[in-house]
Amino acid sequence: MGTLTGRVALVTGAAQGIGHAVATVLAEAGAEVTATDVRDQSDLGDHIRTRSHDVTDAARWAEIVDEIEADHGRLDILVNNAGVSGYDDLHELSLAEWNRIIAINQTGVLIGMQQALRLMRPQRSGAIVNISSICGATSVKGVAAYHASKHAVLTMTKNAAVSYAREGIRANAVLPGWIRTPLTLGQTDELNGAFLDATPMGVGGEPVDVARAVSFLVSDDARFITGVDLPVDGGYLAR
Repeated sequence: MGTLTGRVALVTGAAQGIGHAVATVLAEAGAEVTATDVRDQSDLGDHIRTRSHDVTDAARWAEIVDEIEADHGRLDILVNNAGVSGYDDLHELSLAEWNRIIAINQTGVLIGMQQALRLMRPQRSGAIVNISSICGATSVKGVAAYHASKHAVLTMTKNAAVSYAREGIRANAVLPGWIRTPLTLGQTDELNGAFLDATPMGVGGEPVDVARAVSFLVSDDARFITGVDLPVDGGYLAR
């Protein structure tokens, strides 16, 4: 029997990479999962249903959460994973690119937490995990908008943690390092090499490494943990 049996979960950005692994691991642990993405999703197996979802669309968020409420009567877990990167230096960053990244990585997290809290607060329970990045806690050359958005996710998560702790709701952030996903594999060899060279373990991680950390944080094993920033980064931030 899984540790999340009977829990109802919503995972964004689940078509590939970390989100796909999170949805799969939560379902394997017993949760009923709604997995969303703007991309087409393959069949993820038992206990996972897929929905098309642009996380910048507040009305679509409301529709999905309403459907979860109608079908299950509750929402126990939200994993805000959907995100995009951008590689522009600050002096070259266009306002359009800034707005695109902030809308998905930061505003999408805000709307997601607002919609989840709509169900979690009346039931006085719930666990939120927001996927940030090591780039939310430290700096590398370029990626100015990505840095800003992922640092904002950390502070938004802490705000949620302290604001709703007395209502039985926990909020934590996970900070992946270099993880083998379509996003990182699409980066330049130079950038990927720089990240891996700076990782004390000397290797990158796999999406399941992040998914297992998320599964722990939303489980009862982490019942006294809220407001933390958990790196899954092979020691990158420990340098």
